[in-house]
Amino acid sequence: MSGSSCTFEDRCVAVLCCRFCRQVLSSRGMEAVLLADTDTDLYSTDIPLSGTVDFIGSCYSTEICKCKLKNTACLKCGNIVGYHVISPCKPCLLSCNNGHLWMFHSQAVFAINRLDPSGVNVLLWGDLPDLEENTDEDTSCISEEEYIR
Repeated sequence: MSGSSCTFEDRCVAVLCCRFCRQVLSSRGMEAVLLADTDTDLYSTDIPLSGTVDFIGSCYSTEICKCKLKNTACLKCGNIVGYHVISPCKPCLLSCNNGHLWMFHSQAVFAINRLDPSGVNVLLWGDLPDLEENTDEDTSCISEEEYIR
């Protein structure tokens, strides 16, 4: 989905947590910029952890682009934490993008850099296992200290 000049392999992987209740929402987060408005900072993921967020409300689009979006809320506290791109518009698909369709508002989540298996270096997207290799991962009970250790 991204062009050859776009690379995200050297970006840090982050654990994304709900700012309201501290629930871990994703262990595969990335700092991102909204394609349609580069002044908007957010976080994105290719997939949230199972059972942590769900859809709320109806689909909508913005004036900036024609992507179909749906808000997501934390299942632990009920607060809206971001949105899912249900159907990306053609201009966004053709833009430099990381392929992530789950977005989290920077005001609603905080990020903790994930460490690689050595526990010393920050994990980079290029070194992150594929989703198929990562299905057993349960970070719901891992403390903040363990991520930043």
